[in-house]
Amino acid sequence: MSEERPPHAPYVFLSYARADRTKARAIVSALEAQGLRIWWDGLVEGGHEFADKIEEALNSADVVVVLWSPASVHSHWVRDEAAAGRDRGRMVPVTIGGAEPPLGFRQIHHIDLTRWRGARGSREIEQLYRAICAASAEEHGDFRQPRRASSIEFSRRNIMVGAAAGVVLVGGAILGFSKLGRGSSRETSIGVIPFRNLSGDSAEQYFSDGIAEELRATLSQNSDLAVAAETSSEAAEKRSSEPRAIASALHVDFLLEGSIRREANMVRIATQIVDGSTGYDKWSQTFDRKLDDILAAQSEIAAFVTDALLSGIAAAKRPRDRLGGTRNNQAFDAYLRGMALYKLAAGEDSDFAALKQFQRAVTLDPNYAVAQAALSRAYTVIANGYAKAREVKAYHQKAVDAAHAAIRVAPRLADGYSALGFVLLNGELDPGGAAAAYQRSSELGYGNADILASYASFAARTGRFPEGRVAIARAQRLDPLNPTVFRTAGLLELDARQYDAALTALHTALSLNPNANTIHLALGDIALLNGDANAALDQYRKEPDTVGRLRGLAIAYNKLGQHEKAQASMNELKAKYGDITYYQQAQVLAQWGETDEALTCLEKAVASSDAGVVRSKSDPLLDPIRKTVRFAAVERNLGYI
Repeated sequence: MSEERPPHAPYVFLSYARADRTKARAIVSALEAQGLRIWWDGLVEGGHEFADKIEEALNSADVVVVLWSPASVHSHWVRDEAAAGRDRGRMVPVTIGGAEPPLGFRQIHHIDLTRWRGARGSREIEQLYRAICAASAEEHGDFRQPRRASSIEFSRRNIMVGAAAGVVLVGGAILGFSKLGRGSSRETSIGVIPFRNLSGDSAEQYFSDGIAEELRATLSQNSDLAVAAETSSEAAEKRSSEPRAIASALHVDFLLEGSIRREANMVRIATQIVDGSTGYDKWSQTFDRKLDDILAAQSEIAAFVTDALLSGIAAAKRPRDRLGGTRNNQAFDAYLRGMALYKLAAGEDSDFAALKQFQRAVTLDPNYAVAQAALSRAYTVIANGYAKAREVKAYHQKAVDAAHAAIRVAPRLADGYSALGFVLLNGELDPGGAAAAYQRSSELGYGNADILASYASFAARTGRFPEGRVAIARAQRLDPLNPTVFRTAGLLELDARQYDAALTALHTALSLNPNANTIHLALGDIALLNGDANAALDQYRKEPDTVGRLRGLAIAYNKLGQHEKAQASMNELKAKYGDITYYQQAQVLAQWGETDEALTCLEKAVASSDAGVVRSKSDPLLDPIRKTVRFAAVERNLGYI
């Protein structure tokens, strides 16, 4: 290799099938001409040390470039090497010979070199070069070897998805962020801090919070802008009032701060954009409007922010209105009130109150797609949590109808597809039907942490672990202080049997919220599956959710030979919660070795539409009964096989 190559050029591992050696050699030559350092097995001789050298090079590489071809998609070696790169968030996939990547690798955007004829300065090599630089930006900064000018633009979204260069989850930990932008090496990022309510009436807080969240949703539609999610933005603002500290916690370049004062029929919204590196205001603007013009003011603020931050982007590519929104101020107000109540998650009263507000919003404007999606979720939550048995089916149907209404009005609204997937999975117990909806939501909701986390949760339950990892990594990029996001990552890795990765993510979630449900339960499950029943018992005792705690205690006590305590925990579980815990009872009985009784409970869970049963495909606690004929019948009933 040339000694003239810059010392900080990315180190690239090339994975390919032996049948594609000629094409691989040409690609190596083209990339080396760009100043990159390439390792491929053409550099070493065969022998007993061959595999060791491959592993050493793979582990030390900054980027793994994988050539997918009709031959390599069937190669176990290439799949293993690709998985190593993907799991590190450092894989750049390339297709040759018209091959489609195998399952588990299709969600990551690939570069097509099928028609490439070997020209070193071609458009395809330019794209591949940029993707490699983007994927390795965290280690080497913005490496650029001088080369001919090019008009080729490799979109930020393709780089972020194709090279997985956002937050990279390895073992559940955040390794860092490569901020990429169209035409630059960085993705412009911003956090919208909760707007201050200056009305003097705490009852008006829903309005200030709602405006801030609407702005996040509008701004996040822009593919050139990474917008920190609501939960993390609120958490960072509570931790510190110092702008630089907030920006650092959110990993963003800028902050949007503001205040809202409503008086009579007037509203004043004062906004300022703060540079996160200095803490100084960069731009500020005050909007005085009649209350009836609040939606217009919201669009103006979004335009103000995008114009200020993304002046180099064509105006037509800067969304200024909320996709699926409304022009009806009363409908908008009802939606904001409903969201404030829904987010409380305080129980039956607040959930039904939220439902009424969403119903009012869509009555006032049936084409308010965002409200239709929220209405769908509210129907699903109420059906699964509070509805009488005879009402459940009707509520689920209303949820499906509302989601379809949202999609019909706004076919590119991620919320509508996510809501549809939510009810099909958790209401209709139809993971097959939910898959298409969730997949579409993840494609459209690339800037929405909640959408991505919801998809990751679905992916975990249905065994789509690689896709789930991609989604949850991006969600962590956008929502780095949200314990729920890390809990989702931990549960995904638990179901994938990657216990070390699960532990890292779960402990991060616990550090963000020591009182969160399910985390100690999952930590107990991991200890149990690793053969440490005493550690499992200790974790189960700490679980705040009663159902989870009793389920865990029943299993751990039995493993420790304390059968009376185990049975007492099981009896309490059934006495307090009865039919709604058939799935948990199945988990206990499977771990007790009572196969027939476990399968009976699992079948009852399906018959009673217990949402927990959709996890059966990947749940490690059900492994003792997984290979039985009756379990296979349950899986067929759910559409898994």
